[in-house]
Amino acid sequence: MFEALFISLELAIVTTAILLVLAFPLAYVLSFKTFKGRTILEVIVALPLVLPPTVLGYFVLVMIAPDTSLGRAWQAVFDSSLAFSFSGMVMASVLYSLPFAVQPMQQSLRAIPSSWLEMANTQGLDLWQTLKHIILPAAKGGVLVAAALSFAHTMGEFGVVLMVGGSIPGETKVASIALFEFVEMQQQSDAWLLALILLAVSFVMLSLVYTLNRHGPMLGVNK
Repeated sequence: MFEALFISLELAIVTTAILLVLAFPLAYVLSFKTFKGRTILEVIVALPLVLPPTVLGYFVLVMIAPDTSLGRAWQAVFDSSLAFSFSGMVMASVLYSLPFAVQPMQQSLRAIPSSWLEMANTQGLDLWQTLKHIILPAAKGGVLVAAALSFAHTMGEFGVVLMVGGSIPGETKVASIALFEFVEMQQQSDAWLLALILLAVSFVMLSLVYTLNRHGPMLGVNK
C-alpha cells in the first residue's frame, strides 16, 4: 500500500513540476496573444476535462508504443520501453492534468490591469523584465492554485495511468490502482485506509486552493 502511495506522490510531484514549466508559457500565449488557431489550441488544452481518461490513455499508449518513432527513439536513448513505465505515466499525466495548470494561470494573467503592462512598455522594460517585475508576481496566486490542482488531480488518476502504466508493483502501481485491487480482493481494511489517505490529501489540497482563491488572483502583489 505505502509503496503505491510513494509512487503516486512521486508521479504527482514530477508531473506538477513539469506542468509549472510548460503551462505558464502556454497560459501567457493564450492570455495575451492573438493568432490564427488560438481557439483550436484552447480546445486542445481543455480537452482532457471532458475526454474519458481511458480514451486519452489509449491514445498516449498508441503514441509511445515500441513500434512508433517516439517509442523507438526512447528505447535507443534510454534502453527501456516508454510504454508501461513510470516515464510513460508522467507523459500521460502531464497531458491529462494540463488544463488544471493552464486555466488558473490564465485567470491570474487576465486579471493583470492593462495599465500595468502599458506602464512597463512606456518605461522601456523588455519582455523578461516585465515578466520578472510585473507578470510573475501578479500571477503568483494562479501558479500556486495550478500547482495544488495539478498535484491533487494527478494523485487521483486511475484510467490514464492504468492504460499507460499498467499495474506493475514497485514501478507503475499507483495508489488509485492499489485501491481498486484491494476492493477486488475484498481487503476492506486496506481499502478503507488507502481511501481515507487519498481523501485527506484531496481535502488538504482543495482547502489550499480555496484559501488562495479567497485572496484573489493578485495574490503576492503589493496593492
